[in-house]
Amino acid sequence: MITITKKENIVLDQIKYFQAEFGGGISPNILKMDLNMSEHEVKEIISLLIDKKLVVRVNNDHVMFKDNDHKVQVVDSRADVKKEELNQLEMKAFDIIKSITDDSSMVSRHVLEGHLLYGDLNLSTFRMYHIIISLEIKGLIKKVRKSDGEYYQVNP
Repeated sequence: MITITKKENIVLDQIKYFQAEFGGGISPNILKMDLNMSEHEVKEIISLLIDKKLVVRVNNDHVMFKDNDHKVQVVDSRADVKKEELNQLEMKAFDIIKSITDDSSMVSRHVLEGHLLYGDLNLSTFRMYHIIISLEIKGLIKKVRKSDGEYYQVNP
């Protein structure tokens, strides 16, 4: 799922509309005039949409909608986008944690950190600790200290 803001959705909808009309790529100038936005704002939103792989750049400056199977969720602000992306990242991290736990629903702190840092998610150290703390606060995992080291227990 891809999360975008309302403004990004408006620009994306206009790109889809003009693409049906023009067939080829759409110039940012057309979007700027039609949406009554500044050139900087339109180009910034287009860059964000390209990063999210919703549109592609063609013919140097023109853009086209990239038809894909991703579900798009629209939120109010960029802060909400960040929050939603973190929630999705937390869910992926929790799935990884559940997959590496032993029969007693426990996993070594070092193994857990290694999977989050160097596994599929490839998180930064700061992001990894942020996610672990967030999962602890939500009550999904619990830090347990044993005689042979620190562990995390997955709560059912």
